[in-house]
Amino acid sequence: MEAARRWSLWLQGLALLWGRAVAGLEQISTTVPPTPAPAQACSAFSQKSCEECLKNVSCLWCYTNNTCIDYPVRSIFPPSSLCSFSNARWGVCWINFEALIIAMAVVAGLILVSITVCCCYCCYCRRRSRSRLEEEEEQLARKKEERRLQSLQRKHERKLKHDEIRKKYGLLQDSDNPYSRFENE
Repeated sequence: MEAARRWSLWLQGLALLWGRAVAGLEQISTTVPPTPAPAQACSAFSQKSCEECLKNVSCLWCYTNNTCIDYPVRSIFPPSSLCSFSNARWGVCWINFEALIIAMAVVAGLILVSITVCCCYCCYCRRRSRSRLEEEEEQLARKKEERRLQSLQRKHERKLKHDEIRKKYGLLQDSDNPYSRFENE
């Protein structure tokens, strides 16, 4: 019962997430791209809103003092003296920089783990299929050898029976006495 409830909640959450993603894609596809305006300095957006600041992808919004600053592109992460990770926003206003880094790291980790698992699984399957083929070939070779031996044994038995019949009717020369009397007619 508890598992069914968890499963139901998980499906509802997945449906909600999917709905938001689709809505976001629809919003992106229906909005007309703005005409490129002359690039303004990020400091011009200070004391305004986060959304206005982050329209320019080279800007970073800091909630501690409501300032819009140029993203320090020379370093991967902005220094904490500029703005703390928990108060910094880049790209979108609804997620802080700290959560963004964690989310991106988790996604990258999942991708790497899934690639590793796929590679290992493929290598295992390839090795397993090779060993299976080798087993089948070995089994076929054994069966072929068994059939060959059985055939030789049957051939030997037939030869013995034929020799008995020849001996019975005097058609077989004795191997004890290789010389026989020559009968002239």
